[in-house]
Amino acid sequence: MTLKEKYATTRQRTERICAPLHTEDYVVQPVADVSPPKWHLGHTTWFFETLILKPYLKGYMEYDANFNFVFNSYYESLGVRVVRTQRGNLSRPTVNEIYKYRVYVDEAMQLLLEQPLTPELETLIVLGCNHEEQHQELLWTDIKYILGHNPLLPPYEESQPSAWATPPAPSFTHIKAGQYQIGYTGDGFCYDNELNPHTVYLQEAEIANQLVTNREYLEFINIGGYKQFQHWHSEGWDWVQNNDIKAPLYWLQVDGQWQHYTLHGLKRLELDEPVAHVSYYEAAAFAAWKGYRLPTEFEWEAASGQFEWGQRWEWTESAYLPYPGFQRVPGPVGEYNGKFMVNQKVLRGASAFTPPGHSRATYRNFFHAHVRWQLTGIRLAR
Repeated sequence: MTLKEKYATTRQRTERICAPLHTEDYVVQPVADVSPPKWHLGHTTWFFETLILKPYLKGYMEYDANFNFVFNSYYESLGVRVVRTQRGNLSRPTVNEIYKYRVYVDEAMQLLLEQPLTPELETLIVLGCNHEEQHQELLWTDIKYILGHNPLLPPYEESQPSAWATPPAPSFTHIKAGQYQIGYTGDGFCYDNELNPHTVYLQEAEIANQLVTNREYLEFINIGGYKQFQHWHSEGWDWVQNNDIKAPLYWLQVDGQWQHYTLHGLKRLELDEPVAHVSYYEAAAFAAWKGYRLPTEFEWEAASGQFEWGQRWEWTESAYLPYPGFQRVPGPVGEYNGKFMVNQKVLRGASAFTPPGHSRATYRNFFHAHVRWQLTGIRLAR
């Protein structure tokens, strides 16, 4: 696929995700972590306009100077911006205006992509596409949160999901004690936090070949796992108590039966489906109850070729920290990952919402320990 085709395909996929939405759905922001869909549409477009078109396309005219204030996310080097918690108050610009903005920027990008590109510019455009793919995954989960917290629990789409096959009996992959190379070594795209490749020493360990299922997690609930402090980190126990947490996000008891909200509406809990929408606190507590633990990100990467992954982002026991020799590049691109390397946990793999080809075994996702609106799951280790 050419870079021009990659750009067009990426931009079209974003709009396909939003196609089933009603205009009112585009504006809602139930909590700070969730951004309105129309903000995602505008922000990903602003990224291409601000970091690529304005500095690299001769004669380019900015669509609207106010959009830099509206759609800047966290780039301190690019000026002031709307506070994240206020994105849901942006009734203007309208959804229609944002789609016009996307067309305007796409037409300019097509002109740029027809010109000879320097390696530096090609790299930046590829980064922009990967950035938009990240927002596609956020769109899925933000839309699910918006609709899943509407009192009517409306479906995003009416089609029925296929049933999950019964998973094989639990088994573990053995990790031999020794040295392992960690980090990206290919010649394709990766984020700066996957560099630099380095060697780590791992003790002998085992990592589960399957993700924890809803059936297994339900056992934890039924034995009173959310009421037994001994399974929880102190901070996690405080979180459970202060927020009255009793089950994973979207789980509801209806007439004594567990159901969960899906993009197809409220459905009976599929017991053989991998558990999703759990926080690090819940993942760690479940592992402790089972007598296991969560894998480190290095164990996960070392063994990742031995098991299937990609249905859930998998919590690890590793803090999100820089690899040896990590350096931020100057300018706004340097703000992309490095400044978030504090008070967060690494997740590995991908999820059912991850765009095709977007993840790899070295990919390092990261979230705060209480976060669970993403498609997060559990893989055990010992």
